[in-house]
Amino acid sequence: MIAAGALVALAGCSGEDAGGSAVPTSAAAEPASVDIAVADGAVDVSPVVPLEIAVTGGELTEVAVTDITGATVPGALADDTTGDDETQVWEPETPLSYGSSYTVTATATNEDDKETTERSTFGTVTPETLSTPAIGPLDGQTVGVGMPIRVWFDDPVADKAAVESHLTVTSSTPTDGVWNWFSDSEVHFRPSTYWPANTEVTLDADLYGVDFGDGVWGEKDRSVSFSVGDRHVSVADAATHTMAVHDGDELVQTFPMSAGGPEFPSRNGPHVVTEMNRHRVMDSSTYGTPVDSPNGYRTPVEFAVRLNDNGEFVHAAPWSVEQQGRENVSHGCINLSTERAKWFYEFSRPGDVVEIVNSTGPTLSAADGAIYDWAIPWDEWRAGSALT
Repeated sequence: MIAAGALVALAGCSGEDAGGSAVPTSAAAEPASVDIAVADGAVDVSPVVPLEIAVTGGELTEVAVTDITGATVPGALADDTTGDDETQVWEPETPLSYGSSYTVTATATNEDDKETTERSTFGTVTPETLSTPAIGPLDGQTVGVGMPIRVWFDDPVADKAAVESHLTVTSSTPTDGVWNWFSDSEVHFRPSTYWPANTEVTLDADLYGVDFGDGVWGEKDRSVSFSVGDRHVSVADAATHTMAVHDGDELVQTFPMSAGGPEFPSRNGPHVVTEMNRHRVMDSSTYGTPVDSPNGYRTPVEFAVRLNDNGEFVHAAPWSVEQQGRENVSHGCINLSTERAKWFYEFSRPGDVVEIVNSTGPTLSAADGAIYDWAIPWDEWRAGSALT
């Protein structure tokens, strides 16, 4: 009886093992999902829009971009900079063109190596106007510590923040520099104090594909590199009638001079040298005073170092040598003897600073044209940024 029962039990166990369960079969993997950020049928797309492709449930295996003729656009997937492991960016070797049509074809495979392909055809914007700004200083130029970076646009910039965000300044000695918009078509960059001497500066104006607003788009990218030379800051004191000239931290000259007289006082504040002329004819009509009026003049001078667009220069004035160091008799200029003016002319370069102090005149301002950047208080300057 025991043996029989054991046999029955053994048989029951064997039957369950033989026919009760089969080897489990894996379910088919879900298809990969491909999402192209630029929607199919999109128009007026910037030619530099990131071509982002997101894949879930699989791996991106191929991306191809073709133009309207079907020709392949050279490019490749870039290293992931999005922080999203599922998203990659395809970058062309050269930027896409304005006013063109492109098709992005992206293929991904899931765990079973089954492919999923998505396509997006889009059109890039056709600008009403293309704009390339002028930039100063010029590429390769060496300037003084007071020279701001100045950018001028032919057309008004409606979206200043978009443009400013694509103007990147780097320097070998870091600064706290900020952009300030002087108008809809002019923006300047400067630090809170004069540039550090002997600094290399680069402006990258990456404006191709940037929407300036009102139908205006950036025509191309530009890069300008320049050098800031030695620190030349002179102080022209209208009260003591002297000009102290510094080379770096060293006082190298103290010149007797004559500033603007009571009727034509010199402007106070930091002036920036913008132009130098070995010979120049001083003409009062260039700033609104007719030559034939009582206060008019047309006078040839030597060694003229321009300080603004309102007629102020440092220049040779042999006719006022007796007043130099004693009283102010000029029409706003800093008068020096010919020998001293020659020395200063040879010492100077565009971007050097002449700070006029203790004049009875007003502070340098927009009314004087040229560069009055350093006369603007730093907080006010920073407020002029579109990104503040």
